[in-house]
Amino acid sequence: MENSLVNKVAASGLVTINLESYFPKQEIENFDLKQYLFMELILKEKDFREALASIDWSIYQDKVVCVYCSSDAIIPVWAYMLVTSYAQPFAETIYFGTKENYIQYYYSQIINELDCTEYELKRIVIKGCSEKPVPPSAYLDITNKLRPIAQSIFYGEPCSTVPIYKRAKV
Repeated sequence: MENSLVNKVAASGLVTINLESYFPKQEIENFDLKQYLFMELILKEKDFREALASIDWSIYQDKVVCVYCSSDAIIPVWAYMLVTSYAQPFAETIYFGTKENYIQYYYSQIINELDCTEYELKRIVIKGCSEKPVPPSAYLDITNKLRPIAQSIFYGEPCSTVPIYKRAKV
């Protein structure tokens, strides 16, 4: 009698989606306006303009620049415009918000544009435990996108999954 090992995970027909593989490739830098404010609260136009003019903007070359203010200051809209006018010749993308906000936005865009026809009526595992900070909203968005077409959706690793959704048998 021949004893052959069978990889049940490979034979299960599960399709794995690793959201970490969609993580932005560009470096993402936060640009906090707080450090350019008087007492970290008041924007003085002349000082603000001088401070921005003295920055070596080339450090943002080909990066995503996330512009925000972490203090509870009232920032005029033109201040964000001025930062953008300095950063734009160097940055690949300029985003209003923090790095975390940008990553959430980025994943939302990627998942929205994802062609999911290959997942129709498939058993799908959304891989968990990533080394990069995949936002929880990405897991929500991918579930929302796949639920109408998938046979079933699981979270985790193919060898140990948490069931999320299973299509009712008709």
